[in-house]
Amino acid sequence: MEPKKTPLWDVHRQLGAKLIDFGGWHMPVSYPAGTVKEHKAVRSALGLFDVSHMGEAYLRGPRAKEVVARLTSNAVESAPVGKAVYTLLCRPDGGVVDDCIFYKRAEDDFMVIFNAGNIAKDLDWFREHASTTCDVVDVSDQTALIAVQGPKAASVVDSLSGGAVAGMPSFTFKDTTIAGVECIAARTGYTGEDGFELACANADAVSLWNALLEAATPLGGLPIGLGARDSLRLEAKLPLYGNDIDDDHTPLEAGLGWAVKLDRSFIGRDALVAQRANGLTRQLVGFKIDESARAIARHGYPVVDRSLPEGEQTIGTVTSGGPGILVGGAIGLAYVPVAHAAAGTKLTIDCRGKDATATVVSGKFYKRPQ
Repeated sequence: MEPKKTPLWDVHRQLGAKLIDFGGWHMPVSYPAGTVKEHKAVRSALGLFDVSHMGEAYLRGPRAKEVVARLTSNAVESAPVGKAVYTLLCRPDGGVVDDCIFYKRAEDDFMVIFNAGNIAKDLDWFREHASTTCDVVDVSDQTALIAVQGPKAASVVDSLSGGAVAGMPSFTFKDTTIAGVECIAARTGYTGEDGFELACANADAVSLWNALLEAATPLGGLPIGLGARDSLRLEAKLPLYGNDIDDDHTPLEAGLGWAVKLDRSFIGRDALVAQRANGLTRQLVGFKIDESARAIARHGYPVVDRSLPEGEQTIGTVTSGGPGILVGGAIGLAYVPVAHAAAGTKLTIDCRGKDATATVVSGKFYKRPQ
């Protein structure tokens, strides 16, 4: 089957992007500047990301609020109109169906953006649990999504909106016009930087992208591919579904308890209450490998304890890993037993037959200057 193309596919080709098959989509992994320069541009100036492969849907109707409350781990239903809320969709056993952002447009109207690889699964999940209680309207194939991220992102987007968005707090959204294009502008992102995610009609995507890139380029802005998107989110310790969170791990194990409100009823709540009461046995941690080790831990590499008998030495698994482009060394995330999860704990990671020593790090690897 041919990979799907976003409305910006021709633009990426014209910009010299290296395109790869990513979850059934033909997407830019990098542009001629390369992943490292793209990463640094987002940290120092701004970058443009085509994330039109993501899924979008609306949950609407008089009982939509009731459905959303049952589906989400966070208190989406009680958020004020105009608020964007990060949340998990949980299975009855506490495993994660997906992580996503809900946008409360009205008491009976919610938009949700979810991961590209989970579009069919999430829509089935929404429809199964909405039943006839509310309408689930899939607009994924009609919607383009462009992220503008970095310390200069807000000023660029604001200048193209006629001053309509600069005052928006983080995790809020509004309907507005940017560069003549009707958009839903959300002050959200997946890089650890300030910025916006702009949803518009497919037909308007090229016009919006070109206006943003024209404004960004003199400021040091670049188009950004999937390679830098991954290295940026990893430095900010933002989880990736399918790597760091999945059906087999709970939000509590993944360190996402802040997005779980157990004082309300939702699918998976009882399992999470029991897990919290019984105590966690494993935990997702961030780790750093010193530059002198000249090793990078990748997804799937085992975390080992060489003091244990052979055959029993694997105690955990790396879920994400790569170079710390701005923070140095190599960084990553791994599930380990809670006894090995405290900051400063030394871990041994089997990097393709070579043991590398890593140190557990508390919090984000990179935090943007305030």
